Amino acid sequence: MSSRQTRILEAAARLIARRGVRGLRVEELAVDAGVSTGLIYYHFGDRAGLLKKTWEFINERAERYTTSGRDPEGDPRGYLEDMLLFELQDVPEVRENSTAWGEFRASAVFAPELGRQVHEATEQWITDAADLITAARELGDVAPDVCAQDAAERLTALIEGLSERWLTGSLSLERARRLLRGGLALELGRRMAVSAVREVD
Repeated sequence: MSSRQTRILEAAARLIARRGVRGLRVEELAVDAGVSTGLIYYHFGDRAGLLKKTWEFINERAERYTTSGRDPEGDPRGYLEDMLLFELQDVPEVRENSTAWGEFRASAVFAPELGRQVHEATEQWITDAADLITAARELGDVAPDVCAQDAAERLTALIEGLSERWLTGSLSLERARRLLRGGLALELGRRMAVSAVREVD
């Protein structure tokens, strides 16, 4: 992707976070990105193409800032905890991305084409979390009776709700993070040190 396309998508994410999907105007986007409207249509085809690429950009950006420094194979539970907690960071990129995600999710109620995209991204997120829970359970770091798929679905739904409440000022960031940690403990059972698990093996 060219730097110009990236600049357009950054501006689109910013405008969607501020005004919602329905409030995105190509003319306003062109001014914000410092390009012509013709160039936006050249790169993205039409408004639907622009929205699709913006959605992909938002998801890729979230994947970057939620990637943990931990080894997902050596400490899958720690990696999962980081992945979810990194959704609750008081930095402009995370706030903007989470707000834009919420705007896409809300608009998907009325737009079937957006609904499919949101559904696919959500399913992938749940699958990634479930895979980490399964790996942690195999290491003995998650209670043996935990259903990975169900726990992943509840935890990702929890982070969406906590993020929305934090972003709207209904919840402090510290409380949101504390509630998420509590949710992780309830869903997954007690945290066991991975090094201790390895010693037992």
